[in-house]
Amino acid sequence: MTPTDPKPHWAAADIAAVPETEIRHPWNPDAQVFVKPLAMAAGLSRVVLTLGRLPPGKDSFAYHCHERDEEFLYILSGRGRAEIGDRTVEIGPGDFMGFPAPGVAHNLTNPYDEDLVYLMGGERSGFDIGHFPKLGRRIVFGPTGVYGVDDSALTPMTLADWMPAARAGDGPS
Repeated sequence: MTPTDPKPHWAAADIAAVPETEIRHPWNPDAQVFVKPLAMAAGLSRVVLTLGRLPPGKDSFAYHCHERDEEFLYILSGRGRAEIGDRTVEIGPGDFMGFPAPGVAHNLTNPYDEDLVYLMGGERSGFDIGHFPKLGRRIVFGPTGVYGVDDSALTPMTLADWMPAARAGDGPS
């Protein structure tokens, strides 16, 4: 399953034979999810669809939301908990979660004894900002890389701050 040899059909046996890739979120030491990038394997470039496996006792990522790219999750097997905004819900096979952008922050945890297996997908716009409200941080995903920043380093600006003509009423409004 690599973007160098995409093919439109992947049989279940083909997918099962592909090694998983481990992902650990850099800002959550409890995060550990194993993935197989299905959309990438088929050569899709505008959407993301990934098979994810969350082991017992682990978090999927860190509590977050996206500014531009919408995402969704569909539970295939196992049980877990989804923190969505200010509530936590039990999740299991057949459950679906959709997260418009911008939207509510969320994260998955697996406090149970079996793997939580799910499809996760969404948009691949080429530019997105992930907000981590509990951490006071953001991640910027862009064409030149991924950048992390503390919210305290952000400086609010107005049009007049960077366009002097706007102060005189001559600039765009």
